[in-house]
Amino acid sequence: MSSSLLIDRMLLHTGFLDALAQQGSSVEIWASSTRNPLYRHQWADVPASVRPLPEVKAFRELLHNYPRRLNEAVWDRRQREPSRLSMMRHRPVNRENRLGWLIDKAAHVLARARIERALDDLLERWLVRYDRSAEASNLLRELSPHVVLVTGPFQFEQPAITAAALRQGIPTLALIPSWDNISTKRRMIFKYDGYIVWSEKLRNELYERYPHTRNRPVYIVGAPQFDVFFQQKFQQSRNEFCASQGLDPARPIILYAVGSPNFLSGEPYGALALAQAVERGDLGDAQMLVRPHPLHDHTTLSELFKNSGGRIHLQQTSVAGTPVSLRSQDEQQILEWVNTFRHAAVVVNLSSTVAVDAAICDRPVVNLDFDPSPGQPDQDLIKEINHRWTHFSPIAESDGLWLVNNVGEMIQAVRTYLKSPELHREGRRWITKYVCEHPDGACGARMAAAIEEFLDVRGHESSGGANGGVAMKRTFAG
Repeated sequence: MSSSLLIDRMLLHTGFLDALAQQGSSVEIWASSTRNPLYRHQWADVPASVRPLPEVKAFRELLHNYPRRLNEAVWDRRQREPSRLSMMRHRPVNRENRLGWLIDKAAHVLARARIERALDDLLERWLVRYDRSAEASNLLRELSPHVVLVTGPFQFEQPAITAAALRQGIPTLALIPSWDNISTKRRMIFKYDGYIVWSEKLRNELYERYPHTRNRPVYIVGAPQFDVFFQQKFQQSRNEFCASQGLDPARPIILYAVGSPNFLSGEPYGALALAQAVERGDLGDAQMLVRPHPLHDHTTLSELFKNSGGRIHLQQTSVAGTPVSLRSQDEQQILEWVNTFRHAAVVVNLSSTVAVDAAICDRPVVNLDFDPSPGQPDQDLIKEINHRWTHFSPIAESDGLWLVNNVGEMIQAVRTYLKSPELHREGRRWITKYVCEHPDGACGARMAAAIEEFLDVRGHESSGGANGGVAMKRTFAG
């Protein structure tokens, strides 16, 4: 299943589906982006049957959402995960939300009673019974797959289909789709039969935050979303890329990659400050490319840069107004993404995954360690992201990037990297290995092999160890 363009990347632009086809698996994909006419064509030639993700009903607030929030709050207080505690401090429950505030207080009491595992089990049994997708239930009954791959276990839609699979006794595999999900996202509701993660570090995080996984298979496959950086077909010459972006190939490109505005809304001010420095000539003959996050519309960016000079360029990474679940990236957009980082001289960002994109391409990374917005309302939160958060603090405090504390330091760091791009190269290699585990372009194929191994083990168990317990042609829904 796919309900995000980040997963579409893994299904469409890696060796994943081809490897499954070579194994003899019959694959059916349910993807929300197939409903969008702009991206329907890219699903036409894949070695799989494809249909839209089934419709999913919302949770009922009192019966389902509030028990989920209570369970999450209890686990957060028991496990003391630094990233989650940081968010609780800086994004606290509003006292005006009376019921939410009461849940928060109840969580303190229940956490002291150490009943989080019993609460987790009770909630799972309760939510499995709630049929949020009759369409998915009927399709699974008709298809009867050997395994369902859930690629969005932290999202709204896909856990509804997980529940349908659990009710029918269909084995489930959960892909943890990104390196920050385990430590920052809301708690996974259901217990899956197996898990797929990027790295050994993420496997250890999974064991710690979800104790039941210690008795389930967990497969380390690397980071499939980065496979495209190793594919020759996605590599453009500098002249071709610059022509497509209106850039001058003779000038160095400073890339400012903007993160999610839903999290740190003041980040565009960092891009604006850097753009002003470029226009003043503080960074020599450089030009600047601003890349918005592809999951979000950036009306703020368009407004901020509407009067910029010829050295500042704003990419368009999405079709404005398109619902997030209907967004995807075709080959042209993947080409733009990959080459944006391949041809950048320096990458500037605020504690985001683009630091990994840059490290893979051996591009110097400047990382903001301050809030660039007026009044700096998120200054303390940003400090904690860089120095306490589980997923990002090892990166921020490594020798692979340059942390800067104000606009002046940001400009100086960029200026230094333009002159000496080899600085911190070994650190960037460490970041790539630390996050991706297998930076070789074969992670999609490795993910397919993990599914094959899972099916072999399940078939062997169900047949009591006898040979021939697994059909040669298996049905795989995901």
